[in-house]
Amino acid sequence: MKKNTYYLLAICLICVLASCKNLKTDDKQAQVSVLKETFKNKFHIGVALNKQEFMGFNTKASEAIATHFNSIVAENCMKSMFLQPKEGEFFFNDADKFIGFGEKNNMHIIGHTLIWHSQAPGWFFRDKEGNDVSAEVLTQRMKNHIHTVVGRYKGRVKGWDVVNEAIEDNGEWRKSKFYQIIGKDFIKLAFQFAHEADPDAELYYNDYSMALDGRRATVVQMVKSLQEQGIRIDGIGMQGHVDMYGPSINDFEKSILAYAGLGMKVMVTELDLSVLPSPWENVGANISDAIDYQEQMNPYPAGLTENMEQQWEARYMDFFKLFLKHHDKIDRVTLWGLSDATSWKNDFPIKDRVDYPLLFDRDYNPKPIVSKFSALTNSELTALKTN
Repeated sequence: MKKNTYYLLAICLICVLASCKNLKTDDKQAQVSVLKETFKNKFHIGVALNKQEFMGFNTKASEAIATHFNSIVAENCMKSMFLQPKEGEFFFNDADKFIGFGEKNNMHIIGHTLIWHSQAPGWFFRDKEGNDVSAEVLTQRMKNHIHTVVGRYKGRVKGWDVVNEAIEDNGEWRKSKFYQIIGKDFIKLAFQFAHEADPDAELYYNDYSMALDGRRATVVQMVKSLQEQGIRIDGIGMQGHVDMYGPSINDFEKSILAYAGLGMKVMVTELDLSVLPSPWENVGANISDAIDYQEQMNPYPAGLTENMEQQWEARYMDFFKLFLKHHDKIDRVTLWGLSDATSWKNDFPIKDRVDYPLLFDRDYNPKPIVSKFSALTNSELTALKTN
């Protein structure tokens, strides 16, 4: 009898300990802040989705996205080379599922991107003999593509990155095929066609290194020109492909103020913070660039040092303090990917490097900084406003 009593007590003790362990686990999970709640009433917090995520193949990632984000953009499936690989032959299966994911989770959906010199199908610019098409032909192809894509998702997509990366770092116009064949008017035409296809959708210009003086000046001039011609443009996307060295917070702020001063909504798009050394002095993100592997350019293959992790957190915090300071001007902040595991920065511009640029680790768990964002209190924001 006494022996049975001991067994019973032992079982009860095990159950109590297990319950305590579960409570601790639950408490730990409860302590993780939810990004869309942290930045509620400030700006949308978004993320770029890959196919594994919006198709539901990576369930852990999909659940994290639905929990933490209220805005999405497609990483690749809505670019022209994927939507219209051959003239007149549209492939909407992936894009439809991306839109469906956003609608299911009541998200602010962004279309990316209608006109971009990169990841455009070669046929767009050539005739059957392989020669450049005329301005008239290219204009018609642009119109057909934009009307078809935007028209399909009319009323379902909140806003479109109409034109992507048309200006160089120094402020010169990129000599893309669109520019070479049509000239500067390709931008006006793209915005015009997008507005025709969905008069209620917001229309954006998106580019990288938008804190650089040269690019800023030309983008401001371009927006003013569109406005003077009566062409609708609603916002500017400032790609946030930043690193530990640049751009400065002050330069980023100058551009926010410059673009907002034109009456534009400002979006911080494609945000990721690389810890890896750059082979260039600028912070460009031209995906056609590539550099041979060098061991010294891959300093953290097994994980960040404690010191670097602290520096990374501090720099991310500085950017988000800036975004909160100007939340009345910023409509959306979008991360270019969820997890370090799938970030394009692991391979750009040097393949096989290991980078840590996003807010979720390689196991799709939120990093400590996600909860630390909630410590940006209203009193701190008030102090920022007075600076």
